[in-house]
Amino acid sequence: MKYNTLTIKKLSILLIATSILFVGCGGGEDIETTEANDTEKLDSTKATLLTVNGEIFSIPSPIQTAILIKQVGANYDKTLLNDPKNYSNYSTKFQKALNLGVYGADLGYVTMYEQTQDAIGYLASVRKLADELGVSGAFDLSLVDRFEKNMGNKDTILALVSDAYRASDNYLKNNERDDLGALVLAGGWVESIYFATNVAKVSKNEDVIKRIGEQKKTIENLIKMLSPYYNNADFTAFIDSLIDLAGDFDNIKFIYIYEKPTTDVENKITTINSRTEVSITEDQLKTISDKIAKIRKSIVG
Repeated sequence: MKYNTLTIKKLSILLIATSILFVGCGGGEDIETTEANDTEKLDSTKATLLTVNGEIFSIPSPIQTAILIKQVGANYDKTLLNDPKNYSNYSTKFQKALNLGVYGADLGYVTMYEQTQDAIGYLASVRKLADELGVSGAFDLSLVDRFEKNMGNKDTILALVSDAYRASDNYLKNNERDDLGALVLAGGWVESIYFATNVAKVSKNEDVIKRIGEQKKTIENLIKMLSPYYNNADFTAFIDSLIDLAGDFDNIKFIYIYEKPTTDVENKITTINSRTEVSITEDQLKTISDKIAKIRKSIVG
């Protein structure tokens, strides 16, 4: 099958949604066109929600990290990616689920940089791992047509991704596969932060470093999300490595800076101007980078 750039973009977004984010973003009707009030719905694509044992966890989307990395001017670096040919090395469901998340993040990365040929390889690997895990039916293929009709509308595309999240969430819940969903999310998160730490080491970009620091809460959520499976031999070492990494994130300082809000009396709108800054030392960044690299190595081999 031949792929053109438009097809790669269309399938990439859909497969990213279904391979990394097997979880829901909440209710709502199907969205064909966007309205002014779609903003709140679209914001949900920035984070993934997963319910485990009745508790809801929020995990940031690797897509957003890939977008940030490109926005700060970082060059495309294929060496950061897991070779799509490695998919055949993963024999257990544990390995396959983690690397499905990794490949999903890789697919998001190559798509942001419009690397069509590389995307083809990742599309194939994502499909194969999804088939082997029995989760390839997680999304409705009719979404492909809706993507094609709305390719020129960024907001609608994001809203459609949200639809894919919901479909995937329902699939995993109905099949009682929260363990796979948690692992896919974890693999995607590790890969995206691996990208970020490598870019940060070279560029020292403050926005990327801030994004890394903001993962303090995320890693706590990942640990809680995976904890129900701790006694499973495959999970134990992986969770322990995340707990060790969380200790380094605990040392990161968050500085709240108050700024007086501004009010538009005529339109009755108040804008909050206060912000939070993340303070990470070079040593902290190096330690986190080294540990992320080690955890990733344990996943991709």
